[in-house]
Amino acid sequence: MSQTPGPAAAGPENPSSHGVPVALRHWGEALGAALAGLVTMAVTAALGLWAAGAAGLPAGAFPSVVAAAVIAAAGGSLDATGDAGIIAEAHAAVDAVPLSVTLAGALVTAAVFLRPLRHRAVAPTGELLGRIARTAGCWLVLLWLIALAARHSFTVTVGNDLADRIGALLGSTPTVGFRADVPATLGYGLLWVLAILVLAFLVSRGAPLSSRLLRFQDSVRPPAHAMLLTLLVYAGLGLLVGIAELITRGDPARTLAVILLGLPNLAWLALGIGTGGAWTGHVDKALGLPMPHALQEVLGHRGAHTVDLGSLGAEDGRVRLLVAVAAVVLLGAAFAAAVRAPARTPLWRHAVEMAVALALTLLVVGLLTRIDAHYGLSLIGVGDLGGDLGGAVTLRPQLWRLVGVGAAWGLVTGLAGGLAARRVRHPGRLRGARPPGGS
Repeated sequence: MSQTPGPAAAGPENPSSHGVPVALRHWGEALGAALAGLVTMAVTAALGLWAAGAAGLPAGAFPSVVAAAVIAAAGGSLDATGDAGIIAEAHAAVDAVPLSVTLAGALVTAAVFLRPLRHRAVAPTGELLGRIARTAGCWLVLLWLIALAARHSFTVTVGNDLADRIGALLGSTPTVGFRADVPATLGYGLLWVLAILVLAFLVSRGAPLSSRLLRFQDSVRPPAHAMLLTLLVYAGLGLLVGIAELITRGDPARTLAVILLGLPNLAWLALGIGTGGAWTGHVDKALGLPMPHALQEVLGHRGAHTVDLGSLGAEDGRVRLLVAVAAVVLLGAAFAAAVRAPARTPLWRHAVEMAVALALTLLVVGLLTRIDAHYGLSLIGVGDLGGDLGGAVTLRPQLWRLVGVGAAWGLVTGLAGGLAARRVRHPGRLRGARPPGGS
């Protein structure tokens, strides 16, 4: 009697499916994941920049600015330089990640990448590596095309008609522009997409693993998933605050631009501040980067200042509520991680896993929320030419402090979450382990 072949979840896939060769289908799935992620990023960036007024930029610069925003969000590198002939020099640089664009692209890329694998519990290592490699290859090709479009230059006036005329006659009309550094963009972009795909396997309960890695899923996936929940909850809370601002305040376009471009920048900064982390920075002159009033007040003082719970709380007492928010969210995350872990996991292990996960998460938050932006125009090498022609914003994380408070909060909340999980689940029952062949 002949046996009916098992489902695809039980082993390697068939050479063809519905008449489509499996290799061609795999390339189509890889292209779909890369394309979906980058299209999502481009649409999010375009809407945010449109709300910020970038659609009115001269000389058809809007598509190039959108491309530059996607490059920045995908970990790429942008060179911002200027030229003003023989007597003047213009310079500019912006090092900031529009994390709304990054988050949208990461979630869509990971979801589309994992979709073909959703009904499988185990997959061969070679197949998983092949899928990652094909998706990364498609991503790099598409990112290269976007990088070619991310270049433009603008003419800058010094604010004086006579000076502008003299500059034009001498061929020293200043220009400020930007262009993607293609090699660096492809290098950092490759690291970005590989990190997203690896993290997708770490946080997803339904993603298949190779048989060699199955023994690690109970110790890695629950805390990793808890950290994803933490970041998404903070982004969701930030979105609620943004919607309230959108309804009640008189500048909806500016608020919408913040939501679509920099919502996680502010929300995850609130996570770091609420846990006791700190950043150092200052603002010389406004560069059109929106930020909360308390943060702007602290950074606006002369010289570099520490941005933490104390300095922000001195400007606005409501900032201290961030401690309570952090406690609630992190306790919930620790509880979710403990419930998904095997029932006999000791409490000390819950605490250590949560400490490591939160310390790494706050380290990444610090690196992603840093800002270093400046522009200026100098004449014959002598300073910036007053008015709105020069300015800078910097915000740099105190990484060791973030890692330290993350470890401390992780130990406490991991212990509390483990204790709470013991009270709500049946003794001996495994939570978080997938049934054989299930997702």
